[in-house]
Amino acid sequence: MRILLVDDQVELTQPLSLVLSREGYQVDVADNGRTGLQLALDNGYDLLILDWMLPYQSGLDICQKLRTEGKTTPVLFLTAKDTLDDRVMGLDVGADDYLVKPFQLKELLARVRALLRRSPSFDLTVTQTRFKVADLELDSDNQVAYRQGRAISLSEKEVMLLSYFMLHPSQVLTHEQIYQHLWTEKEQPNSNVLAALVRLLRRKIEAEGELPLIHTVYGKGYRFGE
Repeated sequence: MRILLVDDQVELTQPLSLVLSREGYQVDVADNGRTGLQLALDNGYDLLILDWMLPYQSGLDICQKLRTEGKTTPVLFLTAKDTLDDRVMGLDVGADDYLVKPFQLKELLARVRALLRRSPSFDLTVTQTRFKVADLELDSDNQVAYRQGRAISLSEKEVMLLSYFMLHPSQVLTHEQIYQHLWTEKEQPNSNVLAALVRLLRRKIEAEGELPLIHTVYGKGYRFGE
């Protein structure tokens, strides 16, 4: 999924773009409204994260222009403007969500995930804890997957890994991203643990004659999908 982050505060955009990239998103950054608007018009982003006050053109102007052009890309405002009138103004021009600075990173990531589910290119079917990519379905609550009419029992860690893959179809997820998602800093598993877990999961969800879904990207990590 592609995200455009438009903010003129380097001390915000650098760490935020890094965090979003670690979550598996492809992130572009612009530090002024003029460049941000051009990028938004020229590229098929799945989400725009806009600061309100920007050089040359405000985030409000960008959002209004995009909606006038018929662009329905979800827009999240990050801004220090926190009055009710400011919020109403932002929503009235077509913004989908509004987060006041300073904000908690966990809340931002939750809002990003929620908005990306509205994106036209978000082809993952999610119903509570059920996921579907290609011909594979996952019921994470009951730790079971279904493919080609067969039920596949999964361990808790296999469910965590598979659901993470299915939330980011066709994206390269690095070893570091996956480790951070599956284990806490205190656990610090052996470097071979992830490879072993992927190998076990492959055996379960990729039976003989079925198309492989987990692809190794050598030197980087894994990509999930047909």
